[in-house]
Amino acid sequence: MRKNIKTKSAIFPMPVLMIATYNEDGSVDVMNAAWGTMFEMDEVLLNLTETHKTVKNIRRNKAFTVSIADSKNVVAADYFGIVSGNNTIDKFLKSGLTALKSENVNAPIIDEFPISMECELLENESNSLIVGKVVNVSAKEEVLKNGNVDVSLLNAICYDSFTNGYYEVGKRVGDAFRDGQKLK
Repeated sequence: MRKNIKTKSAIFPMPVLMIATYNEDGSVDVMNAAWGTMFEMDEVLLNLTETHKTVKNIRRNKAFTVSIADSKNVVAADYFGIVSGNNTIDKFLKSGLTALKSENVNAPIIDEFPISMECELLENESNSLIVGKVVNVSAKEEVLKNGNVDVSLLNAICYDSFTNGYYEVGKRVGDAFRDGQKLK
């Protein structure tokens, strides 16, 4: 038997993405965004409202980075989601994390997060959608195996909108494009 429930978002898991930009004064701004995904093989799509300081920075700088949050940094990741850069000037400094200047785009890479995509803003007509072309992906060496990202080493977290919880991702349960062959 099924029961209807009242919820506004029922897709699980949702990624916990850290969107990093530079403010007008060159300081670092980071926000937590669950509403994002890959749009094409080399494009990221974010659904963000124009009121976010990060969105203003993206539009001005034409660049941003997207990092995957991990369980080691869940406190900072959550902080970036509950504190607005519009109201807290030293938001990034309070996190205790470290920013590196990207060699490819005018945006910071947050060193503690295990994987980061460096993106150039692609122009679009939407007020809420941000589309970025991924020009480089970097990963911490400890999450690489044979030169590739090993998801089981990422300790990536996802967001559960049903209970407002974060969950660690990592256990492999199947092989894409292979397991379904059994039903052919």
